[in-house]
Amino acid sequence: MAGRFLAIDTSGTNALVALGDADGTLLTERRWPAGYRHGEELLTRIDEMLAATAVSLAELGGIVVGTGPGAFTGLRVGLATAKALARGLDIPIAGVATSEALLAAASLAGAFEPQRAVLLLPAGPSDRVVVSGGAARLIRGGEEAELELGTIVVAVDLPGRALEEALALGAEAEAGLAAALVRLGARRLAAGGDDVARLVPEYVTLPRGVSVAKGEVRWSHDHR
Repeated sequence: MAGRFLAIDTSGTNALVALGDADGTLLTERRWPAGYRHGEELLTRIDEMLAATAVSLAELGGIVVGTGPGAFTGLRVGLATAKALARGLDIPIAGVATSEALLAAASLAGAFEPQRAVLLLPAGPSDRVVVSGGAARLIRGGEEAELELGTIVVAVDLPGRALEEALALGAEAEAGLAAALVRLGARRLAAGGDDVARLVPEYVTLPRGVSVAKGEVRWSHDHR
């Protein structure tokens, strides 16, 4: 990969696009409260950011996209857009787990090792997902995750549904997400990136007809 690359994450209620350098430096970012309207603004935000930095699509050397876990609609829009750009521009693409980037950002802000922390995300109006060591597990409404003593909880998109300390770390994680996504994405692009045809998201809120088995979210990867 050469030159600058575009990073996209639409896994949560707040979406972001960013421009990174090949060495993993964050150059600029745009974030906005997308809610469930990711598809209405994503391309406009990309165009505005590139125009403001005088970078054309033809100058991009790669695409980085957050793969979740996250909501179905947002991830579908983000992945589809990233894949279309990578194919159309004939440049490499790399997927980065949004959970990995969020924990990396939180650990940097809170001065702790990412391995000591778990990420807590919403899965619909009452359920939650806890992500630890790259694995995610569904926590039903009314239940609490069984965590080891001393585990640090980072809660994102869960106002009123997590402890204030966890929510504060979640806010730090979201603030640093673009930088972490760019840093991790640069490494993956430098290593060759991913096969665009096999790059799939990880959902926490699933489309109708997709089941949950044995308390674990059934990720898209299971259908390969």
